[in-house]
Amino acid sequence: MALSATIYNFSIQLSDVDRGVYEALALKVARHPSETGEHLLTRVLAYCLEFTEGIAFSRGISNPDEPALSVRDLTGALKVWIDIGAPDAARLHKAGKAAPRVAVYTHKDPAQLRQQLAGERIHRAEALELYAIDREVIAGLVKRLERRMTFVLSVTDRHLFISIGDATLSGDVTRIALD
Repeated sequence: MALSATIYNFSIQLSDVDRGVYEALALKVARHPSETGEHLLTRVLAYCLEFTEGIAFSRGISNPDEPALSVRDLTGALKVWIDIGAPDAARLHKAGKAAPRVAVYTHKDPAQLRQQLAGERIHRAEALELYAIDREVIAGLVKRLERRMTFVLSVTDRHLFISIGDATLSGDVTRIALD
């Protein structure tokens, strides 16, 4: 018998000073049985960091032909392909052809991701945006992961401040150069 996804409800007060985005987000996020807490929370943070009109979660890990997150315009055309973790070069090559902008948010070791992609054929590799979210922030969120979570996320100069319960987590989102 196949395991089904677990639904997580996130209530997030987003204050992204860098982009002038101030929103109250209520997200229902499906977690695939094989998905780690780190991956789930990186998806949620990437959603917040990229929040704009037309952003949406994909149908999930089980659909490998779609990005983890996407931004589409009103006609349904793909504007931004957003992936999580450490996608391989072939996937990023495909993404570069499918969308004008491709971003990857990783919770893994950024040096390993850069090494994995070095010298590989990736369409428009120079435009690829790679970001590493502070691994301690992710670990702190994983320790507090519940099916219903409420937190405040403030972003200033690509530095995250997360208030969750009586705890405050903070760390950087660092841009990774491919070369």
